[in-house]
Amino acid sequence: MNNSENKAANYAIIGFGKIGQALAKAFARNGIKVSVATTRNPQSFASASAAIGPEIIATTLAEAIKANVIFLAVRFESHPDVAKALPTWQGKTIVDVTNAYGVPPEKMGGLPSAKFVAQAFSGGKLVKGFNHLGAAILEQDPAVNGGRRVVFLASDDDVAAAEIGKLAENLGFAPVKLGGLAEGGLLVQAHGNTWGKLIFQDLIKFA
Repeated sequence: MNNSENKAANYAIIGFGKIGQALAKAFARNGIKVSVATTRNPQSFASASAAIGPEIIATTLAEAIKANVIFLAVRFESHPDVAKALPTWQGKTIVDVTNAYGVPPEKMGGLPSAKFVAQAFSGGKLVKGFNHLGAAILEQDPAVNGGRRVVFLASDDDVAAAEIGKLAENLGFAPVKLGGLAEGGLLVQAHGNTWGKLIFQDLIKFA
């Protein structure tokens, strides 16, 4: 990928725990620039981000949310704090990588977890994805024995789902679209004390 494409690739990862770092490694592996941020001072994790690759830019939350595509890789309970960073998320695509395991369903008003998260990001387009694999699997090269590791995507916005599907392909994954958040989202969510049927399924797609 050339420098002009890197500049145009407007991506950010919010959260730099195991999942955030695994996602960052996928971007670095493919030479795609991405900002990473937490609620902490970026100096506190700048060396860890630099160790992954020069494409990984440690920055503030205020700077990171200027991106068009934002991976939400924080603890589920922390997503409202991120959502408060902007009055509207109009024009932005949020990739919900959170899992709500252990969160009582009544706290989400009976909604699928991704729909609950979507409510917080008013005006934004939400895609549930990249959350069904553990960090140890997600950080590995998705090219496996001539095939590509599958990532599941669910969204109520077809354009956003296609956008993230293309990005997943650019990161080396094989995207599988599951439909809307109320249907497909249920298959890949952690909800209360249960896991969706596709959580932890490490599947490989062969051409």
